[in-house]
Amino acid sequence: MFDHVRNTSMRRVYPRLLGDFILIHLSMVAAFSLAVTSLAALGQQVAVQNLLSYFPKYYLGLFLPLSPMFLVVFFLSGFYTKAYNGRYQLYILLRGGALAVVLFLTVNYLMFRSDLISRSVALWFSALALTSITSTRIAKRLLLRRAEGTVRSSSRSAADQGAVLVVGGAGYIGSILVRRLLEEGYKVRLLDRLVYGYAPIRDMLKNPNFRLIAGDCRNIQAVVGAARGASSIIHLAAIVGDPACEQDHQGALEINYAATRMLVEVAKGQGIRRLIFASSCSVYGANDLTVDERSEVNPISFYARTKIDSENALLQAQSEHFQPTILRFSTVFGYSYRPRFDLVVNLLTAKAFQEKTITIFNGEQWRPFIHVKDVAEAILHVMKAPLSIVGGQIFNVGDSRLNYTLSDVAKLIKQTFPETVVEQVENSDLRNYKVSFEKIRNQLGFRCRLSLEDGIRELKKALELREVFDYKEPSYDNQKFLKSVTAFEHADEIDARVMAAFAGEEHRNGKVPTPDGQGVAASAEPVPSIANCTP
Repeated sequence: MFDHVRNTSMRRVYPRLLGDFILIHLSMVAAFSLAVTSLAALGQQVAVQNLLSYFPKYYLGLFLPLSPMFLVVFFLSGFYTKAYNGRYQLYILLRGGALAVVLFLTVNYLMFRSDLISRSVALWFSALALTSITSTRIAKRLLLRRAEGTVRSSSRSAADQGAVLVVGGAGYIGSILVRRLLEEGYKVRLLDRLVYGYAPIRDMLKNPNFRLIAGDCRNIQAVVGAARGASSIIHLAAIVGDPACEQDHQGALEINYAATRMLVEVAKGQGIRRLIFASSCSVYGANDLTVDERSEVNPISFYARTKIDSENALLQAQSEHFQPTILRFSTVFGYSYRPRFDLVVNLLTAKAFQEKTITIFNGEQWRPFIHVKDVAEAILHVMKAPLSIVGGQIFNVGDSRLNYTLSDVAKLIKQTFPETVVEQVENSDLRNYKVSFEKIRNQLGFRCRLSLEDGIRELKKALELREVFDYKEPSYDNQKFLKSVTAFEHADEIDARVMAAFAGEEHRNGKVPTPDGQGVAASAEPVPSIANCTP
């Protein structure tokens, strides 16, 4: 239940603490009033008189001194430090509110049995307190959507003509990239469904060069509206990672592949020549040799196969007027405005910090690594490069110095956390790839600035400062989070038909072709599709 988000300002927290303090007290006063009213309506005048004489003493002598415990529970539950979204926000609010009410009533019973709150007041108070803390936040969220212009696709202004459109830019990589684009003087539009909330991008909403469009990357109207007048597109939207994709093949197929094909057609229709696509070095799968961009791909996961299919669709669409660039990212690590702890370095660092034990699976397997900030810098390098150099090209994104075995990663973590116990385990994961990054270095002059040690120390600092209280929170793990929220269905039947059309006949029922041509099918009962559009 503990959570904390980077750049939380206590100056912002204090007014919300005060607001909740007032709401709790108003709930108690209202509960007393309703209890008196209901008893009077039942003709129980003696009970009414007893309650009227008892309540002032109870309120001033007991409730007022104990009421700060509500704020403590609310704070630890993440009410003030995390911008949750959708039904998961409601779950967090109800869980924290219920815990605070139960704790209060328990303390009341154990320590002040002679001054127990009446049952009718307790029931009314519990209902009112939970209702007030949830309804005010939901109302605020709805008002913010209108006031901050999160749905502005219908308002066309000349201010952001020629802007860079970042699709899926409110997540782990995008929240850093968008800031760097703004720092470099670009105008930025961001299309994202904001499944993970507003916190990663909230401070940019007032920037005149930034426009947020809350929309589904599978909705053709939202995509066309966002792309109109843009100069280039950076496509980050995806259900990211093997576990998240495995739990929902159909959703992963729509977002990772069909939505990419649709975006290609939209870009060509809008006359947008430059499109940068976020792929993954996981497409190399199991390879014993050092691989480069010319090596044969060998995807062994559904996630990697959707990336390969998207790459093929982009390259087949290449023309004089449409020049895509494919970036195969190394395994990303490091702290971001939307932290993730389902990535191997981040997860192992958090476990070493909190549990003093880490487990390494298949320690001799190779992986290339890259800090999330260096990912943003690599994308900027491509943005600034002439299309004659990057158009129609594939680049591995990383640095040969950051090729490590998983056992090497464990040793580096142990250097920072000497007390850590490292357990070695073998499993069926066959992924193994050591990657060459000579092409991006020689052609674009890109080299990583941050090392694995830098990222581990950065994560350690964030954990020590309690910027993250509990790394196991679902919001830090794509698969866990997508399990914890209610699925987002298509807005209408048209969206579903458009995605089916772009998925193509060979991809019906959540299938992506495998190297043997047979295809891997989605499960018989797939988890409903979730368009997170946020890597």
